[in-house]
Amino acid sequence: MSAHAQDHLFSNPLPAGLGALAIACFGFGAIMSGLVTHDAAPILAAWLLGGFFVQLVVAIIEFRDKNLPGANVFLVFSCIFMLTGAISNGAKYFLHHAGMTFDPAIEGWLWLATSLWIFIMLPCFLKSPKILFILGFLLCIALVCLVSVNFGLKLAILRQICSLCLFGAGILAIYLAGALSLNLHFGRQVLPISTPFIK
Repeated sequence: MSAHAQDHLFSNPLPAGLGALAIACFGFGAIMSGLVTHDAAPILAAWLLGGFFVQLVVAIIEFRDKNLPGANVFLVFSCIFMLTGAISNGAKYFLHHAGMTFDPAIEGWLWLATSLWIFIMLPCFLKSPKILFILGFLLCIALVCLVSVNFGLKLAILRQICSLCLFGAGILAIYLAGALSLNLHFGRQVLPISTPFIK
């Protein structure tokens, strides 16, 4: 992730991608926590579709800027968290209301593969601001809980941990998006952005 506007052919797209990520985190967090029912799934799906397009654009620009970890993560987030999340939530909602059964363990296996991929990518972000690495770490914890729930471990504490991590990641994403935008726009540090764990 480059924090300097002159390092980009285009303006830095990261704030937009983080904003879309925050929306997904809050939506999934609200469902996992029970703050909204699963009847909200079609609405969540619509919002995730919007986020898909935002994060896809971010991924393309990050690839252009040769930011391999950021580009790959946003590409996977756009396609898996956003697009697949939208289709899956919509499909599960309509299957449920049509009285058709499905095996939720398949999503456990699919989220497990996604989680393992994110875990292996996370160390790349040790060279990014600490806040971005912590955001990724919170998403990893949420994914472990999500995988466990999809495999049938129905402990309420897992849903609560998942939702708290998602809300925390969403808040960090909003803060970092704002800090990057304000700092780049005003040409000085308006909001602090932490240094990387590894220089």
